[in-house]
Amino acid sequence: MNVYIHKASRALFSGFMSVLVVNGLGSLVWAGDGGASQLSAGDTAWVLMSSALVLAMIIPGLALFYGGMVRSKNVLSTMMHSFIAVCLVSVVWVFWGYSLAFAPDVGGVIGGLKWLGLTGVGPEPLEGSTIPHLAFMVFQLMFAAITVALISGAIAERMKFSAFALFAVLWVTFIYAPLAHWVWGGGWLAELGDLDFAGGTVVHISSGVAALACALVLGKRHGYGTENMSPHNLPFTVIGASLLWIGWFGFNAGSALAANGVAASAFVATHVATAAGALAWVGVEGLYRGRATVLGAASGAVAGLVSITPAAGYVGPIAAIVIGFGGGVVCYLGVFLKHKLGYDDALDVLGIHGIGGTWGAVATGLFASMGGGTGLFFGNPGQVGIQVIGVGATWVFSFVGTFLILKVVDGTIGLRVNREEEVLGCDLTQHRERAYG
Repeated sequence: MNVYIHKASRALFSGFMSVLVVNGLGSLVWAGDGGASQLSAGDTAWVLMSSALVLAMIIPGLALFYGGMVRSKNVLSTMMHSFIAVCLVSVVWVFWGYSLAFAPDVGGVIGGLKWLGLTGVGPEPLEGSTIPHLAFMVFQLMFAAITVALISGAIAERMKFSAFALFAVLWVTFIYAPLAHWVWGGGWLAELGDLDFAGGTVVHISSGVAALACALVLGKRHGYGTENMSPHNLPFTVIGASLLWIGWFGFNAGSALAANGVAASAFVATHVATAAGALAWVGVEGLYRGRATVLGAASGAVAGLVSITPAAGYVGPIAAIVIGFGGGVVCYLGVFLKHKLGYDDALDVLGIHGIGGTWGAVATGLFASMGGGTGLFFGNPGQVGIQVIGVGATWVFSFVGTFLILKVVDGTIGLRVNREEEVLGCDLTQHRERAYG
């Protein structure tokens, strides 16, 4: 069995060997194909709990965060995107997605077909690790699901539900799985030395850039720029952002794949960066607009979360605060791009996830100092160049690939609801339901 896992975790787990016994701490030592590996009850519990935390980030977290920011006639359809993304990606991941992302390498570009239908993926531990193969698989499933759900913020209020469903299946297959393999599955970016602890490139840049492609291909919402399109329920959005903050501990600290010091470090880095991002956003907002807003605080917290994600296991608390603060500033400015360039990214996916992920990936090359990563400020200037290559490759691959997928979907079943349906609202026209009486 040959399983590639996050670079930081590979370094932590390499060389771990033992004999077949059950010790007093509840850890089962299991003899695998490549030698003995020990299943740790604590590590397994942490990764399974982290998987559940990431699921909670999507539903209800992201569903509420996005649902509160649209108009009341589109809240159900917007929340449905997050819900159905989990369902679709889960099935795809079992049948072929996981194998394409993490099966033994094919030319540094994609995983093979060894694990189609999870053949050979069972309760035995990953080679050299302390968690079951199935635990790693389901943890990665949640990452794939949230990435697809994030994109939905750009197409809110105007994309057919059937089109989104087809898009989700194609996107996770042809965009997400290769990217995950490049960075975490032993692909060419992993070999180059790209540092992405928990998904700055794989999750956030890919979804943010895909959102830009969606906004450009779909076009603006009818009435954009002339009608009031303010969030209809800010309490929903704040609750959603709060759930994202909580769930993100599983997202980042869970990426250590063990209940250990790296997980604790990533947990702390995640928390303080989030706080710094929220403070930075409301500070800049106060200077620019003369007041701080609740939506700004929630958006700044998410910006901090996004920015620290690639660096979470590689930096200490002070660097994490700097990265989170920088994320709050650059993402606030990034949101203005849609006004300057004239595209309609309904819920600012590019401005927060694309721009924040880009900043975080580059900042990792600056501030990395632990967990197997070293950046510019700690004696390794070449890491910045590697990070830039990873960012650039993700931008190009995600944008071009997403554009092509959208054209395929549009040419087969059509992407967008018609004008009358959009005016009535996607809740009623796509699902025959209303959120409010």
